[in-house]
Amino acid sequence: MVAESGGLLSSFERYISAPGGDRRTHFLAFRKLLKESILSAPKQASSALRRAITPTMDYTTACDCIRLAKRLQSHVSAPVEPVRIAIVGSGTTTQLAELIGLFCFSKGLSTDIYESAFGVGAQDILDAESGLYEHEPHVVFIASSFRELRERPDLEVSRSEVDRLAEKEVNHWQKLWQTLHDRTGCLVVQNNFDRPPWQPLGNFEVAHPAGRASFLNEVNRNLARTDLPFVVIHDLSHISACSGRWNWADQRFYHHAKLPCAPELLVDYAHSVASIIIAGRGLSKKCLVLDLDNTLWGGVIGDDGVGGIRLGQGDAEGEAYIAFQRYVLDLQERGVILAVCSKNEDDAARIPFLEHPEMLLKLDHIACFVANWNDKATNIARIANELNIGTDSLVFVDDNPAERSVVRQFLPNVEVPEMPADAAKYVETLDRHRYFQTLAISSEDRMRTEYYRSSSQRQVAESSATDIEDYLASLEMKASIAPISEFSLQRAAQLTNKSNQFNLTTRRYTAAEISARVESEDWVTRVVSLSDRFGDNGLISVLLARRIEGRLVIDTWLMSCRVLKRGVEKLLLDHLCGIAQDFGMRAIDGEYIPTQKNRIVAQHYEGLGFVLQGTAANGGSTWRLDIQNWSPGDHHITEIQT
Repeated sequence: MVAESGGLLSSFERYISAPGGDRRTHFLAFRKLLKESILSAPKQASSALRRAITPTMDYTTACDCIRLAKRLQSHVSAPVEPVRIAIVGSGTTTQLAELIGLFCFSKGLSTDIYESAFGVGAQDILDAESGLYEHEPHVVFIASSFRELRERPDLEVSRSEVDRLAEKEVNHWQKLWQTLHDRTGCLVVQNNFDRPPWQPLGNFEVAHPAGRASFLNEVNRNLARTDLPFVVIHDLSHISACSGRWNWADQRFYHHAKLPCAPELLVDYAHSVASIIIAGRGLSKKCLVLDLDNTLWGGVIGDDGVGGIRLGQGDAEGEAYIAFQRYVLDLQERGVILAVCSKNEDDAARIPFLEHPEMLLKLDHIACFVANWNDKATNIARIANELNIGTDSLVFVDDNPAERSVVRQFLPNVEVPEMPADAAKYVETLDRHRYFQTLAISSEDRMRTEYYRSSSQRQVAESSATDIEDYLASLEMKASIAPISEFSLQRAAQLTNKSNQFNLTTRRYTAAEISARVESEDWVTRVVSLSDRFGDNGLISVLLARRIEGRLVIDTWLMSCRVLKRGVEKLLLDHLCGIAQDFGMRAIDGEYIPTQKNRIVAQHYEGLGFVLQGTAANGGSTWRLDIQNWSPGDHHITEIQT
């Protein structure tokens, strides 16, 4: 394991760990070194800048980072095709757009952003010849606010009339969403409505059916109920409330510049929007790695014993750790993998989980538990290996600044937030980074810890087996193959954006883009779910193929790394050949596009009997399977008809 080195890294550490009052001074020193590094070491400069961009930075620092990122663009080529984003709104969006681009840059996403002209967002959407459609956006962000409400009930109207007006308001926006989707197939992200801080009705503002606050709440409830797969409602109401509504709606900035909020608050606003775009591209984190002593409880278990650690009701510090555990448990229940990385004796580290009466987290919640005296960077790399996920999927939380610094130095892909000295601030600190942002939550998400625990049991069974065929037969595997439906759409989109190893082309699609393919007669879409004697693996494979001139051309074929080398690919190919025969097709074509992470499938098509058709300079290849020469493959999976 090789550490990042040099003065730039040291300067970054001083900046990122500095107390609030000193942070700007340390940033200026870091900025100076960064400017010098752009010419001499642009890749290192780019990495350092990306890590320095956080949602807690002040607006001035954010503007500095924007300028630095622009300087870097001419020295470091974009790693992937840019995400084309269109931003429409009735106010000024320039600063917001730049900040959204900055936060996307911090996660490795290149962006190409189009802004509608001031005040003509709706016209841009309705005009099929507008610049918005020339941009061909992947994502359209509608930066709406309470000022754009088209309806406002009079105080004397009935509750039923208020409900009708709220529904009419939402219908207006739904028509715009549908227009955008029909013309571009894009993902639509729209704000719900922030509440102005002034209350003409006083405390009766929420209780009165026609009060502005009451009406806004009803509109927001209706927006939240939308079930269109290509629409995500961004919770601007939450952002404004957290910022303080009078601070958020500072009228000076609206009247002078038509800004949606005070400039300092644009940073968190933009980060929240960017986190949705980042999640839509499969770049949310998967696993939270936790230290133990003074992170999940106060004190040191090895010294203080289970009765001496500070955890539980009746003590302010102990209650703060309980609150943090409750938040972590909420993350686990919605699908975030939990792991433990502690410098401790293993037996001692487990005692609170087993014996402390107020410990909310239990060993069953932890997918991987590592406690020893090795350095934490080595142990975190081990955790990633055992879970079979990349280190770029991990977030590491530790109260100790020295441990945080070491992990940042040796594992720069791991996210390591600066934690405050007060445990009461842990929840806020972790939540504000939005590492685990999601566009939807599936049943597979909620079962993720169990999937990884079952995977560990399978590894034990495999290590004790003497013959791979006997081992596969002993798993008693059962699979179902079905077209993508409204029930599997979100999970299919998740896998499309997060699967890297078994992914033949690594094309990323949103739920909206997959939905368009499901509806097309030219496309064949399939998902595979797998179970065995150790448990249910859930939906583990996605295949998208297109009918072209008598051939079935595979566009996307991916599978969860949990089920590699289990024979699922042979089962799915048999199924696909049956479809091709039903269509009267002559062949199935496949493509391999190499990435840094998918080398394990470089010979995938060759192993299934495809014949090489051509190669590309980047190491890619195209393959063809003649249906007439196909015969079913051997596997140990029973297909269940659904």
